[in-house]
Amino acid sequence: MLRYIYARDMHAFPKLRESMFRDRADQFKTRQGWDVHVDEYGFERDEYDALDPLYVIWENQNGLHGGSMRLLPTDGPTMVRDHFAHLIGPTPIISPQIWECTRFCLTRNAEPRVAAALMLAGGEVMRNYGIEHYLGVFDARMERIYRAIGSEPRILGSEGEGREKISLGLWCFTDQARARISRRARLSPEISQLWFERSLGDKKRRDEAVKTRAS
Repeated sequence: MLRYIYARDMHAFPKLRESMFRDRADQFKTRQGWDVHVDEYGFERDEYDALDPLYVIWENQNGLHGGSMRLLPTDGPTMVRDHFAHLIGPTPIISPQIWECTRFCLTRNAEPRVAAALMLAGGEVMRNYGIEHYLGVFDARMERIYRAIGSEPRILGSEGEGREKISLGLWCFTDQARARISRRARLSPEISQLWFERSLGDKKRRDEAVKTRAS
């Protein structure tokens, strides 16, 4: 199933939290050879995990992490602005309606549907929070995955060649894309929305009430 958990609430899901950070270390450090920090617990974490991001997580039937991604609005600190600004050009992308997606992680031997389920979940966040686009940096491996899912971004800039190529992309999420990705994930749109409501429905309604009182 899909869970949507803010970093401040991850303590309530210790099994899921620990397996997510260990799987990130396995993917990014061990398998992909990225220059990332892994702590004494075997966790891969960076400074953006301390900014209360929203994690979208596929939870396996055994309660362990199966795949995940990390979301942050671009009107605060982001990895793209801090480390990949050269892929954008002179004008930074800063907007509460554009969120950055990073640390797209899949466990070893994850079912193909898990990647699609995460993309579908990203669309639920967009639909329910009024987000217009996602921004993210990805490598050649992820480009193939996005193409297979049917959720290819608009490329804003690239560098490198072959397996070393990295690109900056901008995603939107149409009704047609939702239907296509839903089929790929083998999840109905109704189930997808239900899982979002179970995780964040109450918070979303509270946030909307606060905005109404402030206006």
